[in-house]
Amino acid sequence: MQSSGHRFRDIEHHPLLAENDSYDSSSSEADMADRVWFIRDGCGMVCAVMTWFLVVYADFVVTFVMLLPSKDFWYSVINGVLFNCLAVLALSSHLRTMLTDPGAVPKGNATKEYMESLQLKPGEVIYKCPKCCSIKPERAHHCSICKRCIRKMDHHCPWVNNCVGEKNQRFFVLFTMYIALISAHALILCGFQFFSCVRGQWTECSDFSPPVTGD
Repeated sequence: MQSSGHRFRDIEHHPLLAENDSYDSSSSEADMADRVWFIRDGCGMVCAVMTWFLVVYADFVVTFVMLLPSKDFWYSVINGVLFNCLAVLALSSHLRTMLTDPGAVPKGNATKEYMESLQLKPGEVIYKCPKCCSIKPERAHHCSICKRCIRKMDHHCPWVNNCVGEKNQRFFVLFTMYIALISAHALILCGFQFFSCVRGQWTECSDFSPPVTGD
């Protein structure tokens, strides 16, 4: 006969933590994680550094190879300001995505005290993550890299070294939008640069142009 109380489900049927039970992470580490969010993943940190390097390198090429050598002053100024503004917005969005808590569920909150505070209805089903011992809200998933359950988790992106979840999804969308805009802008500038070099003297297009070999 089914009990009138709420139903509790998890994969490994771990019991609830008692009020005096301790979790494997210390309280000081938990407090630090709440104040500062940064994933110490080697692959993610390398990918994040590569992302910054590629954006800075693209800015260098556009500014010093294509725009500054141009004889059209306003063409260089307008496109330079536009491209650099988009690059700064892309990098700032990348930082916000990487350093913002994506919506991590507190570790070890599956205690009897916390369960009583939820005021669950009779027969209501709740889920506990057996890996971080936390009550999983709806649409929350455990990330093996962040080692936390993330609310409304979309995916873990190594290029931003973080999960994309409830609290940082808007920053991730802005980051991808700005990257798409500067990529399209750079392609358009490359097209103009190519046609101007074909019509004019190739060696005068830029100081970075390769030397012309004679016969």
